[in-house]
Amino acid sequence: MSTTDNLWLQKIAADPGHSRWYIDRFRQMAARGDDLAGEARLIDAMVPRGARILDAGCGTGRVGGHLAAAGHQITGVDLDPELITEARSQHPGAAWQVGDLSELDLPDRFDVIVCAGNVMAFAGPSTRGEILRRFRIHLAEGGRAVVGFGAGRGYEFDDFLADATAAGLTPSLLLDTWDLRPASPGADFLVAVLSPAS
Repeated sequence: MSTTDNLWLQKIAADPGHSRWYIDRFRQMAARGDDLAGEARLIDAMVPRGARILDAGCGTGRVGGHLAAAGHQITGVDLDPELITEARSQHPGAAWQVGDLSELDLPDRFDVIVCAGNVMAFAGPSTRGEILRRFRIHLAEGGRAVVGFGAGRGYEFDDFLADATAAGLTPSLLLDTWDLRPASPGADFLVAVLSPAS
């Protein structure tokens, strides 16, 4: 699967220091005491202790790291080796690996797959459907995928939901935010809880 249209890789190609800037930005936010665990709190509420969770497009591990500290079994996958190095350094209690989500092929099946931080909007348009298909394949029985990203990033919410349906995933809950506000017309953010179609 080609990653030439991946917007994150395009940013790195245009600015080789982009990953370092991203790492430093989140370090500064953490030092200020900013709330960086909102997504993780929602995921934590969905599963019992010790759940198997895939942090898809994990970046520096801020979501998966919080969930690992809460007692879950975390695997994190990201395309950017520099971000994975930071995740391993900051959150050693989880398994972090470099990988392309459109080629995801892990031996484990997961109770939840969380894909936060606009990952799906950064993914290349040619790979988005395949990423969602691989999410479905990697869900355990009764598992769910939770995907969140903002509007105005080149991936319309209706297109995303159509891609999810084509990948065999059905929305069981649509929200405007990670703090459980119901979806509304014209919202600038979408959090979709997806289940395998029956």
